[in-house]
Amino acid sequence: MGFDGFVTDLVYYGTLALALWALVDAVIRPASAYVAAGKLSKPAWLAITGIAALLLFLLGPLSFLGLPAVVAAVVYLVDVRPAVRSLKPGNNPW
Repeated sequence: MGFDGFVTDLVYYGTLALALWALVDAVIRPASAYVAAGKLSKPAWLAITGIAALLLFLLGPLSFLGLPAVVAAVVYLVDVRPAVRSLKPGNNPW
């Protein structure tokens, strides 16, 4: 295995880890936090991140559907996760 194989493996496992991180984080966040943050529902994000992780596992990030899968995981991690994470349980004034 040469340098090209090493880089390909690094990209494959790195993007797969990214998608799995997004999926696990989506699982542990409470469903009410998604609604309170004004984001898609928890089942929607579970489906999006789950399908992204599955596509990356089966096809890899360099496939036709690999790039959208990586983008979906990144969108969750940089947009949804901070919004949902900032809402603390029991912090609801209503």
